[in-house]
Amino acid sequence: MEATIVNLRYNMREVLNALDRNETVSVLHHGKKRGILLPTPVNPKKINETDFFGMCADEKETVSSVFKKIRGGRYCDL
Repeated sequence: MEATIVNLRYNMREVLNALDRNETVSVLHHGKKRGILLPTPVNPKKINETDFFGMCADEKETVSSVFKKIRGGRYCDL
């Protein structure tokens, strides 16, 4: 399916129905293809099947302490 910017604005239901039918939607702007909307996978991966799950399994610290270290404080007190 091809959809213009106007279609996205006023006929979003038709675009979403096309995605529900597992169709890709090409987005056109002034007659030129600007992007593609892809439907989501039918069976997304479970969290423990992703590449990031367990990547720091050997860490001895808690998750919250690691995040505090990564993010740092709001202000830099030197």
